[in-house]
Amino acid sequence: MTSDETPQGPAIEVDGVRRSYAGGFEAVTGVSFSVARGELFALLGTNGAGKTSTVELLEGLARPDSGAIRVLGHDPYADRAAVRPRIGVMLQEGGFPSDLTAAETVRMWAGCTSGARPTAEALELVGLGHRAGVRVKQLSGGERRRLDLALALLGRPEVLFLDEPTTGLDAEGRRDTWELVRRLKEDGITVLLTTHYLEEAEALADRLAIMHRGRIVTTGSTAEVTAARPARIRFELPAGVAPGHLPLGLRAAAEGRRVEIRTDRLQESLTELLCWAAESNVPLTGLDARSASLEEAFLDIAKSAAEAEGVTVS
Repeated sequence: MTSDETPQGPAIEVDGVRRSYAGGFEAVTGVSFSVARGELFALLGTNGAGKTSTVELLEGLARPDSGAIRVLGHDPYADRAAVRPRIGVMLQEGGFPSDLTAAETVRMWAGCTSGARPTAEALELVGLGHRAGVRVKQLSGGERRRLDLALALLGRPEVLFLDEPTTGLDAEGRRDTWELVRRLKEDGITVLLTTHYLEEAEALADRLAIMHRGRIVTTGSTAEVTAARPARIRFELPAGVAPGHLPLGLRAAAEGRRVEIRTDRLQESLTELLCWAAESNVPLTGLDARSASLEEAFLDIAKSAAEAEGVTVS
């Protein structure tokens, strides 16, 4: 079946998938989710949550113990020959021959890739055109990650798997990679991203799932995942004004003069605080008010999941 003949369903479908290793350890426990075509989906979780085990199944590197997986309408393991030319995979570490140049590495990879981009185009796409003649061992860690990405994009994939794509990049390189990923998504490429940089998932993902101990414990857009978590207001009171002077409706925690208010009604609580401060002529130094971040939601979800299993979390 050609790309044009593929039914226009989700790009990725995962239904009740389980995966175990020798000794009976179950790394993936009944995971289900789907990724729409052209969507960027982030798979998040603490170390050992089962992300890598899940992604390996999606890439067709192993067969699940039970459950079903479809990538572009095919079983990625049983129909690997049909799926592999249409996906791109960026691993955490490429393991390139260190004495080859960046251009030689791309040409070598192109020899194993159907419909490969020209070498110069692939390198320019990730900002390595000016480093084409440099040996891999002389590239920085961030440049090697860009080379990893160039190879993942070499075959013009319909689905792109990005495993920690910005590890080792400086802030500028990370932002450049984000812009490239956004452009790829605009071109209709489906992206499945794993990352430990929660800011990265927050900036890029249309939807995300958070895994814990082999299970998905929550899924949705960033706004949906963070909506159930309280917003916070932080400020510092002047000397002589105790936190106990704050309005009774504001639940405040204080450490010295530094105060933090957690609230499910950010606008109302902030209005109440500012009106009190104006009426009482109290300056609020370093005032900062914001909704819950994905990082806060992630840590809260991980802690709640662990406590539900009877695991003490400090």
